[in-house]
Amino acid sequence: MEKVRWGRRIRAFRRLKMIKQVELAKEMDMSVSILGKIEQGKRAPTEAQLEKIAAILDIKLEELKGEIEAGDDK
Repeated sequence: MEKVRWGRRIRAFRRLKMIKQVELAKEMDMSVSILGKIEQGKRAPTEAQLEKIAAILDIKLEELKGEIEAGDDK
């Protein structure tokens, strides 16, 4: 998936969960600057980062990847 799309999905889920960028960055043990670059599509997240983001946002990795609809239990 292209970097811009990752960033948009991460930002959308983060906002949906009402988590500030600084809070997610702290939970991720990364700088706000790096998270900002990921959300802006300037940097691609690693698979490990995606897994951690999904866990923090309490969503399935497949939801974050867009492989299943949000809230879909299939």
